[in-house]
Amino acid sequence: MFDLMIKGGTMPDGEIADIGIVGNKITAMGALEGAQAGKVIDATGDLVSPPFVDPHFHMDATLSYGEPRINASGTLLEGIGLWGELKQVMTQDEVVARALTFCDWAASMGLLAIRSHVDVCDDRLLGVEALLDVRDQVKDYIDLQLVAFPQDGFYRDLTARENTIRALDMGVDVVGGIPHFERTMADGAASVRELCELAATRGLMVDMHCDETDDPMSRHIESLAYETQRLGLQGRVAGSHLTSMHSMDNYYVSKLLPLMAEAQINAIPNPLINIVLQGRHDTYPKRRGLTRVKEMQAHGINVGWGQDCVLDPWYSLGTADMLDVAFMGLHVAQMTSPEEMRTCFEMVTTHNAKTMTLADYGLHVGAKASLVVLDASDPIEALRLRAARLHVVANGKVISQGERADAKMSLPGRPPVSRRRHHVN
Repeated sequence: MFDLMIKGGTMPDGEIADIGIVGNKITAMGALEGAQAGKVIDATGDLVSPPFVDPHFHMDATLSYGEPRINASGTLLEGIGLWGELKQVMTQDEVVARALTFCDWAASMGLLAIRSHVDVCDDRLLGVEALLDVRDQVKDYIDLQLVAFPQDGFYRDLTARENTIRALDMGVDVVGGIPHFERTMADGAASVRELCELAATRGLMVDMHCDETDDPMSRHIESLAYETQRLGLQGRVAGSHLTSMHSMDNYYVSKLLPLMAEAQINAIPNPLINIVLQGRHDTYPKRRGLTRVKEMQAHGINVGWGQDCVLDPWYSLGTADMLDVAFMGLHVAQMTSPEEMRTCFEMVTTHNAKTMTLADYGLHVGAKASLVVLDASDPIEALRLRAARLHVVANGKVISQGERADAKMSLPGRPPVSRRRHHVN
């Protein structure tokens, strides 16, 4: 007897299977004819996926768009300036309320694991306290990892080092940094070294905002790869953004990519934000701002798409939909073959789960019973449609249900219902 059974769903690899759930675990998969369950979801013809995962977000700033004013230039630096003003006047209750609203959106979209950077360049550590509270409130349905992020520079801000350590002592999960925002390249490299040493001492993961710039000489990812190997942090380190690689010469990149692969660095490009913020100083030709996704993948580097921002000082749009992120990513990275589009789906599910080292993730016996039923026949159709989430299950409980995206039509001689699903074998 199962508590919940998903009947007849199509897995991302094309297998059709039933899924039996007891408590918060998947306990059976396959043909479960005759099995009984307290609740049954008929997923015949629909895609069943593990939950979506976002390894790069800023939940302390989300849903604050327009406060204290709009980012008129649309640049990264003006966004940082606006955030610096906002964090001086925001309250902890405001941060909690905005973050919980976003988590509602995320849950409805099947986004059940999020890594959020939280700014520690505020001596009150207001954002840290707020997101620790949020992490506790959503723990039954969202895995929320927090990154101690010295937004204004680990050395550049006079109290950032002390506040980073305080945040980690309070229970923040991951060590962050922003080496390209230090005053000099030397300071940036030194910050990578010290922050990685801090993580190694505490047994923590590392996630650096690394080279989020159009400057091809911003090469802190090289330092990050070196420190990762020196300190034995392989597989526990992520380089986020990496946009300077878009502008680097090919010879240097041919040296850099093997170093990243040897260090088992995880890469997190953020296509929605990178395409908006980068290349702002260009006229034409205008750089697109996305890192070298396919080249990294060819070297065996784990690459996953991140969302980064929703309605905040840097980005005026967003809905917590990781299929939107992957949809933009496949366009900008020109990943349009069937195999590449399937990879884009994996980049917002299994690849990101690997970056976050999520335990018991996936669709297999023994995994955590968290999954999404989508109004699509396969991962490619899910991307094309940004498919409706018909059911979202978290830890064995149905937490959200949606409607199919069908339209009732009134056209002479045409069907009464239009469906945009159009699977092609």
